[in-house]
Amino acid sequence: MRDAATEPPSLPVTFRPRRTRAVLLTIGAAMFAVITVVAVTLDRLHPGERMSFILTAALFYGVLILLSRPKVVADEDGVIVVNLTRTRRLAWAEILRVNLRVGDPWVFLDLSDGTSLPALGIQPGIGKAQAIRDAQTLRALAESRGTGSGQR
Repeated sequence: MRDAATEPPSLPVTFRPRRTRAVLLTIGAAMFAVITVVAVTLDRLHPGERMSFILTAALFYGVLILLSRPKVVADEDGVIVVNLTRTRRLAWAEILRVNLRVGDPWVFLDLSDGTSLPALGIQPGIGKAQAIRDAQTLRALAESRGTGSGQR
C-alpha cells in the first residue's frame, strides 16, 4: 500500500535542489557585481588588470552556474538526468531502483546494465525533507512505469 507521498504525480515533473540553486545563483550574481564594481572604480588598475578582475569574476560565476545545473526530469518516455557536465536520457525500463540512503549526497539510480548513475538533481543538502519526498516520488514513478522492484 502506498501513501499519498509516493503516489506518482502527473508528468512531466522536474526535480531540482531549488534552495541550493537560488543560493548559488544569488551569491554568484552578487559576487560578479561586487568584483566588477571594484575593478571599475579602482583608479590604479590598468585596463588589462580591470579585465582580469572581470574575467575572474565571470569564471567564478560560471562555476556556480555549473553547480546549479543538476536536475532530473521525468516524462512519459523516461527520465533525463542532468548532472554537472553530462546529460543522460533513460527509458523507464532501464531504471531498476531509486536509492537515497542515509548519508548519501544525492540519489543514485541502479540501472539495468549493472551500473549506478548519480542523479544530482535530488540532493538532501539544504532541503533534506524535500529530497526525501522527491526520491520517493521518483521511486514510485519508476516502479509504476518501469520494471519496478529490481525485476529484469
